[in-house]
Amino acid sequence: MSMAQSGMARSGVAQSGMERADIAFEVNGVAVRVSVPPVRRLSQVLRDELRLTGTKVGCDAGDCGACTVLVDGNPVCACLMPAASVVGASVTTVEGLSNGRLSALQASFLEHGAAQCGICTPGLLVAATALLERNPTPSEAETQDALGGVLCRCTGYRKIVAAVMQASHHMNGIDLRLPEVGHAVGASPIRLDGVPKVNGDEKFGGDTFPADALSVLVIRSPHYHARFSFGDLDAWAKAHPGIAGVFTAADIPGKNCFGVIGPFADQPALAEGFARLRGEAVALVAGEREAILDLDLGDFPVTWTELPHVLRPRDAKADGAALIHSHRPANLLTSGLVERGDPDAALAGAAVTASGAIETSFVEHAYIEPEAGYAYMDGDMLVVVACTQAPYMDRDDTAKVLGLPVEKVRIVPTATGGGFGSKLDVSLQPLIGLVAMKTGRPAALAYTRNESMMSTTKRHPAEMKATIGADAEGRVSGMVFEGDFNTGAYASWGPTVANRVPVHASGPYLTPNYRATGYAIHTNGPIAGAFRGFGVPQATIMQETLYDELAGKLGMDRLEFRLKNCLRNGSETVTGQRLESGVGIGECLEQLGPHWERALAEADAFNAANTASKRGVGVASCWYGCGNTSLPNPSTIKVGISPSGDVVLHQGAVDIGQGSNTVITQICADALGLPLDRFKLKSADTAITPDAGKTSASRQTFVTGKAAEKAGRALREKILRFANVSGDAMIALEGANLSIREGDAARRIDLSELKADADGLVFIAEETYDPPTLPLDAKGQGKPYAVYGYGAQIAELEVDLKLGTVKLIRITAAHDVGKAINPVLVEGQIEGGIAQGIGMALMEEYIPGRTENLHDYLIPTIGDVPPVEHILVEVPDPEGPFGAKGLGEHVLIPTAPAILNAIRHATGVLVTKVPATPSRILAAIREKEARR
Repeated sequence: MSMAQSGMARSGVAQSGMERADIAFEVNGVAVRVSVPPVRRLSQVLRDELRLTGTKVGCDAGDCGACTVLVDGNPVCACLMPAASVVGASVTTVEGLSNGRLSALQASFLEHGAAQCGICTPGLLVAATALLERNPTPSEAETQDALGGVLCRCTGYRKIVAAVMQASHHMNGIDLRLPEVGHAVGASPIRLDGVPKVNGDEKFGGDTFPADALSVLVIRSPHYHARFSFGDLDAWAKAHPGIAGVFTAADIPGKNCFGVIGPFADQPALAEGFARLRGEAVALVAGEREAILDLDLGDFPVTWTELPHVLRPRDAKADGAALIHSHRPANLLTSGLVERGDPDAALAGAAVTASGAIETSFVEHAYIEPEAGYAYMDGDMLVVVACTQAPYMDRDDTAKVLGLPVEKVRIVPTATGGGFGSKLDVSLQPLIGLVAMKTGRPAALAYTRNESMMSTTKRHPAEMKATIGADAEGRVSGMVFEGDFNTGAYASWGPTVANRVPVHASGPYLTPNYRATGYAIHTNGPIAGAFRGFGVPQATIMQETLYDELAGKLGMDRLEFRLKNCLRNGSETVTGQRLESGVGIGECLEQLGPHWERALAEADAFNAANTASKRGVGVASCWYGCGNTSLPNPSTIKVGISPSGDVVLHQGAVDIGQGSNTVITQICADALGLPLDRFKLKSADTAITPDAGKTSASRQTFVTGKAAEKAGRALREKILRFANVSGDAMIALEGANLSIREGDAARRIDLSELKADADGLVFIAEETYDPPTLPLDAKGQGKPYAVYGYGAQIAELEVDLKLGTVKLIRITAAHDVGKAINPVLVEGQIEGGIAQGIGMALMEEYIPGRTENLHDYLIPTIGDVPPVEHILVEVPDPEGPFGAKGLGEHVLIPTAPAILNAIRHATGVLVTKVPATPSRILAAIREKEARR
């Protein structure tokens, strides 16, 4: 039986019967000797035998470069090099780049904010070290060429390039940029968790597997839809030495169903009897590590019967289409509606209208760290140590599946090597938990790149159509929007997308007459879930491309048309929410004005002188409600002072690279009035940190930041009351003493003499914040969000008219963040979001069965992201901490429509199937020429 017949993805490399050899080489200046099969990957040897886990594994195929090391001074992908090839060689890993102190390059990475999640950082540092040893002052082109083999999904590369080019400026160590007391907000201290990201100490999901852990493989469906049955699993296990057990749905002790939104939960941890999508998990094989490495699953006893499947919403909705879930007629998961005024009459009476249809594709998150983690029993407590964006949600679903009380499940998040939404959903947590419970042994699992891409969630493909009308003066009078969003085989975040899209599909513009409907449709395709924007990026492409068409019909400048219609303080949104203050979209568009004029002039000059290529300029806006849509969305923060004088912050908001560990601490520090360097973080852990909610929907800076502000102020108030002084008093920490000064009076408190609580704290405050929202009624009217963020971007590019290729020249991005808590981190978020928007616009298209690796699935490389000019607009929102708004989602939303509008400006054609690949651009140009 072939692998395709028996099951699909698994961890490890088949090395059956491989003899071992003694291999001696040097690592970071130290002689080592290992006994391993000669063809064992060098990356495995470094990580598993030598515990040098700074070398990361993202693909095992040489596609991502995360495992880059130096062999005799030359950068190589350790995943492609057999151990036998390094006999007698000198290997340098990220751990060997410094000698007790950070290298100039590592310091430069930290000071530039060039490390976000940190999973690709070791590979980039190693590759850059080789470059700088040859050329201490490289150009941008030389830097991009040297680092081109290493992928980064978070940063957008611009700060990486700057950090490498300016490494020689950091020979004297690192400036932590610690702010003065009371001035943390608005400063840019380096990441409080930054040093481990650059020296190899950061521990991600696959970096701390216990030596005695069983390795777990997942048997997955090779079909989009199939029945299956198992043969004699016990006999198969006994026939394979080292196999500890095989587990199926029959072994699950609880409810074999999970999902991020309780009422819609529908996904089994292990499928029962039939699989609804390619890559669905059906069984687990657990065994000793070497046995699993040597295991060939070709004879695994499972029989598949392929069934008909549907992959597109239009087919899933067709009369007679088989139901993917019997209780969901027409394969409709759910729908969302926002309606206001009389849009049909408004469009009928409009001076001009524009109508169109846009189709987008599945987009893969492509974080460089595949899902990984381990589980073990601590007495009667199941402990799961894994990468995640939502530890409390993981705990609840894992407990339900495994039939455990929630208090008997502990989730300990590791560092998370990128998430962008997909690591909100449970993946391996209940699987490794099941093995640990059944065997009593620790159980470890790291997804291969293939199974990560096959089985985890994607951005929803959308099939959208809309019409927008305006009066003769250029004011939008009405809009109708309808979109089908392919939610795949299971619900995941489909309901959120269906409900969020209608609220946002108008864009940040006054639209008095409006109707928008979003449908989440089941197919047998990949599960579509959360991905930076929850459907808003797709809808914005539809709306913003029609705005360009309307401006053209009106003879108006495209930027001026947007300024005329944008929301202002006092405006009402399409849900009837009156925005009293904090509306910054007008300021964003106004800030772009000079850049717009320059870009248009340069494009005109270029186009007058060139015929083979044409330059285009595009603009697009965005708005995004921070947090859940009309639902409770609380965060809780606990902060206290220890007897030794440390400020201990229990910070449960998972930092996936966006910087919440630093930003939330900055907010708390200023609210409390104590210095940033006295803070000690207790990071997310369901046993010790309060629930700060999931890391999604641009909520952490706003929601958890507000909780941190409240907690800091509450702790300050407790201290002042204890000292019997007014709110004007100054507090300071001097070793283990707390000093309070008010005018000429001073008091000193010896903290070591005070009684500590169970957490070892002598003063403590815990506060919760839940944004004030209101439910939406049957027509979508209400207050879905307490705070919105705003932004607008200009894209400048050139299109080769014969090849259809696009060369990006520059992106200018103006974003209203309310208050930039940490401007360097804000810039990093903008650049990283723009890079993902570039991918969505021009190259990223996940096709099941064809693009399940980082070779065939294209994401932007270091040479694909042009210079980015960021304009930080600060229009404070009184609801946010120190006026701050969320940012993470917003920065991706305008990029793709701005690029598509720029392509149309250059060529005269709009590509209506995204991504706008060269073949699609050429097809649109030829179709236009054929109509002449």
